[in-house]
Amino acid sequence: MSYRVAVRALCEFSAKAGDLDLRFTPSPTALEGIEGHRRVVARRGPGYQAEVALEGEYQGLQVRGRADGFDPAANRLEEIKTYRGDLARQPANHRQLHWAQAKVYGWLLCQARQLAEVEVTLVYLNVDSDAQTLFSEHYSAAALQAFFIAQCQRFLGWAQAQQQRLAARDHGLQALAFPYPQFRQGQRQLAETLYKAVSTGRCLMAQASTGIGKTLGTLFPLLKAVVPQQLDKVFFLTAKTPGRALALDALRQVTGASPQPALRALELVARDKACEHPGLACHGESCPLAQGFYDRLPGAREAAATMPLLDRATLREVALAHQVCPYYLGQEMARWVDVLVADYNYYFDAHALLYSLAQVNQWRVAVLVDEAHNLVERGRAMYSATLDQGQLLALRQSKPAGLVSALDRLNRQWNALYKAQVAPYQASEQLPDTFLRALQHCIGLIQERMNQAPAEVDAQVLQFFYQALQFSRVAEVFGADFLFDISVRAGPRSKRLASLCLRNVSPARLLGPRMQAARSVTLFSATLSPRHFYTDLLGMPADTAWLEVAAPFRAEQLKVHIASQISTRFHQRQASLAPIVELIARQYGEQPGNYLAFFSSFEYLQQVAALLAERHPGIPAWAQAPGMDEAARQGFLDRFVAGGQGVGFAVLGGAFGEGVDLPGTRLIGAFVATLGLPQVNPVNEQFKQRLGRQFGAGFDYAYLYPGVRKVIQAAGRVIRGDQDRGVLVLIDERFAEPRVQQMFPAWWQAGGE
Repeated sequence: MSYRVAVRALCEFSAKAGDLDLRFTPSPTALEGIEGHRRVVARRGPGYQAEVALEGEYQGLQVRGRADGFDPAANRLEEIKTYRGDLARQPANHRQLHWAQAKVYGWLLCQARQLAEVEVTLVYLNVDSDAQTLFSEHYSAAALQAFFIAQCQRFLGWAQAQQQRLAARDHGLQALAFPYPQFRQGQRQLAETLYKAVSTGRCLMAQASTGIGKTLGTLFPLLKAVVPQQLDKVFFLTAKTPGRALALDALRQVTGASPQPALRALELVARDKACEHPGLACHGESCPLAQGFYDRLPGAREAAATMPLLDRATLREVALAHQVCPYYLGQEMARWVDVLVADYNYYFDAHALLYSLAQVNQWRVAVLVDEAHNLVERGRAMYSATLDQGQLLALRQSKPAGLVSALDRLNRQWNALYKAQVAPYQASEQLPDTFLRALQHCIGLIQERMNQAPAEVDAQVLQFFYQALQFSRVAEVFGADFLFDISVRAGPRSKRLASLCLRNVSPARLLGPRMQAARSVTLFSATLSPRHFYTDLLGMPADTAWLEVAAPFRAEQLKVHIASQISTRFHQRQASLAPIVELIARQYGEQPGNYLAFFSSFEYLQQVAALLAERHPGIPAWAQAPGMDEAARQGFLDRFVAGGQGVGFAVLGGAFGEGVDLPGTRLIGAFVATLGLPQVNPVNEQFKQRLGRQFGAGFDYAYLYPGVRKVIQAAGRVIRGDQDRGVLVLIDERFAEPRVQQMFPAWWQAGGE
């Protein structure tokens, strides 16, 4: 059995040395890089060959890739790189890596075309100025072959160990057994449908309620599909930290029941959570874990490769034992493991690590998306950006050296955007091109200062820089599925200030290619209805399969009451307070126990809680507060003890509306005093218009579907298992409407009051 490796992966393994150094950043985006390559190629002669596919072999090691370009007339092979800033400040080990890639391609070309020699050229394109800088060297085929062999020899021992591990992994996965004597109700159906989907290369959307074991029911069949479908990687993506913990626990269950010592799994966490020295910059002159990073990486990599499960704690332990950065060790190990557990953004974001690695290395991947109803809002957020003029004002007042005139010019362009604007909010379908040019000029100047003297760049300047950079990058993908809006407010000394926002309305165009790139993507959640809403907004392929798993619960487990005589609409909210309080008190009196009461806002919540305390002081109550940290949130949940009594007040769609597990008598009921509709405001009205134009159901897409989904998620806190019993009281006249009730889970039997 041979081992395949991409040229880039080979060189990143064999030719990196010295410090981790992120000062020559931020690099151009992937889109800027692609456009830059096109511009370089367009300027070459008519015989120029772009994207030349090449491959070679050394002692069973198959090396393949695509050289950026070859000019047969000049006998010149080109490796094209895009950059920003001052090329003279590029770290030497970055250039060393680029030369390594170019020389490996040089040998593969000489071998393929029987060339005795070739000119190898690094082409650096400045994406801002469009200027090209070329570095060329002539090499004989023999010299390039010797270099190629040296790189392969450095990699060969690792490759052989990987080859042996993968053979053992495949053998183990073929014998993999389900960790329990039998599947739960609905779990087998989910597992079998997913296995068929990945076997036929289709995506799957699976709606399955809590209680069937969705995490295990998706991970197990995908691991069983790894060998027959020749999958390189399995990505398990989650919206929140608890989802990662569940996935890691499911992996432990699977591998514990059928020991899989050769299977490798990795948990990826955000850089700010993994960083050991948050006050230090990512380069060797600042951070001790960046100094000599690539020199110590081989030892850390060897140690990490012996760990079947590299969760956050294990990865940190290995990294610190070898004095390397845990975050960047994780990024390295992403190449050498089989299962990756990470946040959505690692695959779906514009600069996503896992998507990028999959593309560069031509991996065959299958993706699981946990609690996939969250991907609509998260996808929008990934491709949106905001700039606030108040921040610019503060920055101008600090008069940063070399930036004063550029910031003043930017402020003038900013003012011009809303000079004639009367209303506090205005939306447009057009980008502010003149403003964006002024913004790009500021970005370039700050970039130059960062390259020249990174330690001297003020934190305030840096914060503005990264927000401006995100804004300019979102502008690159702006289209008909976006809004550009301006929100004006009163500033100091009667001046007006404006916030500018690029808002993604429908992420389908941007997420769709990620769905298509994988062998299979499975979205699963208890709330993926209506199907067309998620299919449309997430860009799912036309042949995506659909599965609705029958809930394992029975109607008699949950008494669903609709209090249709009460309206929670904003203008009737004051009148609703007393009836809601009496309804809660009556239910509590009939059946004392722990309840959750959900409201549309903190203000509404506090009004009801205060009136309940005044009229029924004997009912224990506690309330969610704005901005609760992790400890405070845990304290709120800790009040829900088995056999306890009291009412916890929470905001619908907040921290306690989903992902909270309070089984048995820890929670026996919930009150939902809102339909959950997003607030009617100018932004949401724009969303309604845009979504209506695109899908013909603006109100449903912007308000109804997201609102009822939050209600169903909150209600799902009550019944968590076969033995649970509880009550759900839906408080609002609109819950009695047929089109709302059509969205309820099929096993609910709602009765009016």
